[in-house]
Amino acid sequence: MSAPAVSATRCRYFADGRWRDSAARETLPVHDPATGAEIAQVPLCLPAEVDAVVAAARAAFPAWRKVPAVVRARYLFKYRDLLERHKDELARLITREHGKAFEDARGSVQRGLEVVEFACGIPSQLLGETLEDIAPGIDSHTLRQPIGVCVGITPFNFPAMVPLWMLPLAIACGNTFIFKPSEKVPLTATRLVELLAETGLPAGVVGLVHGTAPQVEQLIDHPQVAAVSIVGSTAAASAVYARAAARGKRVQALGGAKNHMVVMPDADLDAVVESVMSSAFGSSGQRCMAGSVAVAVDPIGDEFVRRLRARAASMRIGPGDQAGVEMGPLINAAQRDRVRAYLDIGVTERARLVLDGRERDVPRDGFFVGASIFDHVEPTMRVAREEIFGPVLSVIRAGSLADAIAVVNRSAMGNGASIFTRDGGAARQFTSEVEAGMVGVNIGVPVPMAFFSFSGWKGSFFGDLHVHGKDGVRFYTEVKVVTSRFA
Repeated sequence: MSAPAVSATRCRYFADGRWRDSAARETLPVHDPATGAEIAQVPLCLPAEVDAVVAAARAAFPAWRKVPAVVRARYLFKYRDLLERHKDELARLITREHGKAFEDARGSVQRGLEVVEFACGIPSQLLGETLEDIAPGIDSHTLRQPIGVCVGITPFNFPAMVPLWMLPLAIACGNTFIFKPSEKVPLTATRLVELLAETGLPAGVVGLVHGTAPQVEQLIDHPQVAAVSIVGSTAAASAVYARAAARGKRVQALGGAKNHMVVMPDADLDAVVESVMSSAFGSSGQRCMAGSVAVAVDPIGDEFVRRLRARAASMRIGPGDQAGVEMGPLINAAQRDRVRAYLDIGVTERARLVLDGRERDVPRDGFFVGASIFDHVEPTMRVAREEIFGPVLSVIRAGSLADAIAVVNRSAMGNGASIFTRDGGAARQFTSEVEAGMVGVNIGVPVPMAFFSFSGWKGSFFGDLHVHGKDGVRFYTEVKVVTSRFA
């Protein structure tokens, strides 16, 4: 492997197995969200550099697709061991450039590593089907084959986990892969590729490009790119889906969310409060599976809000690398100001602001806002409908389970929904009737394990095949049906 990809201030891109300095004059700063200090610069790669990364991936594809699946899996076994050994290092990088608490960051690396482990079993996932004698002397069987150059466009909120949702399965299936990380968090992405290069992976199988919308559009439009995966806001996911699909690309586009948590009167409130705290305020609310709306079913609302407010008001907020910190900063000043603006919007809409995160004593440096809770929110209010992507929880009151399900189902987004109850009948009704792709019963963040798929619905997902699990294998392969006669 060539020289390290991050110099004192400037990141590099990765093409044909080598780290390269971009000739781009335009760069964007990378900040430590806990201090506001600039820690690196990311170049906006030039069109010729993007083309070079795609060309290297396309050139590597014919040989890589012919590498036996068991051999491809061995590279991923090596990668899995490297990720395990460097888990804490990666978590520290995430905390440094994203701001989330160290244990939260470490947990996210582990969830990404689990997808690598799933990809290590790719030989069994690629098995086809066979039927003898579909007609006299004629047999049929199916093959799963790779589709070509695949692109992954990843968000800032999970700098390691989301890339690892895509990259391992793409290359395990025999594709080559180009990674375009968020310009806000390029350091973790760079380290992921550095570690992958240590496995001895052939040149060109993986590339890394830095940039923003122009670089993304160039990758989508490129005639040698076969598939595009993105995790981002609903607006970004919808735009990428439309642009890529119009050009005949295969697309999986994961968008935003407004996840609901229904709290039934029989729920164990002590357990519920801790689950809601983690769901609503973990990672400072900057995750697409954050529970941002709690629907309290009468008569539990007052007691639930009282306990939750007391617990949220006592949260320790500060730099994510400090012991005992429960919530770190937001990613940047713009996101901090966006959250503050939504608190003003909620007050204007006449929701009751029972906990105002702007009043918390937080570090003066960095981009901090404390946990905030609105009560007596109406489903039509903007704070109940729009993704805030910050530590703001809206509490809606409902008279019955049926009313609560109706509240959840009127949302334009459908990533996740949870119910807290001891009643099996209520849980069954909820899981059957709720319109969301990932459902939790007494679980605040119902993110599936790697061998299932991340199954957003409605405005939270655009495409047909979801990320990781069996859908991920199907996304990164095409089925060929062979009919043969030798008699």
